[in-house]
Amino acid sequence: MTLQLDLLRHGETELGGGLRGSLDDALTPKGWEQMRSAVQARGPWDRLISSPLQRCARFADELGTRLNLPVSLEKQLQELHFGAWEGQSAARLMETDAAALGLFWADPYSFTPPDGEPVEAFSQRVNAAVLRLHQLYAGQRLLVISHGGVMRLLLAQARGLPREQLLNVEVGHAGLFSLRIAADGTFSEMT
Repeated sequence: MTLQLDLLRHGETELGGGLRGSLDDALTPKGWEQMRSAVQARGPWDRLISSPLQRCARFADELGTRLNLPVSLEKQLQELHFGAWEGQSAARLMETDAAALGLFWADPYSFTPPDGEPVEAFSQRVNAAVLRLHQLYAGQRLLVISHGGVMRLLLAQARGLPREQLLNVEVGHAGLFSLRIAADGTFSEMT
């Protein structure tokens, strides 16, 4: 059986752009509105799965209450931990660590930010979470509320992109994409 995953990125956060990673900042009023707008006239879903970080989980709780759907928190769907780069913008890193940032952008699997999580380990934990969701909920449609990095990873895999192109996948605030996970575990993007 297949599993449909609708992937929703969190909206704008209080601390702004940059590499948020494991920082647990809240949504702005605009971020809340972005997410509410993204899910209007969408679904129906069988359940909601969310990263435990508040920029995702608080919206999941609100939507779950409104739609009378179960909400589960999935720690493995948290954003990549950027280590020493957490909270910094790419512009700031270009001033302080341009060479390292260039290596990361060129191939995020081959370069890990200082004290950060290797993208290979991130990929393994996200894929393990998706496999577990498939085992638990095959035949259902889930709304997964998560982060840009998680979505880029899954969309890059569904699109068959080389790993070096991971960061070329565009996922804006409150971006909503759909994937089908086949019985054999392969991903495909639904349009």
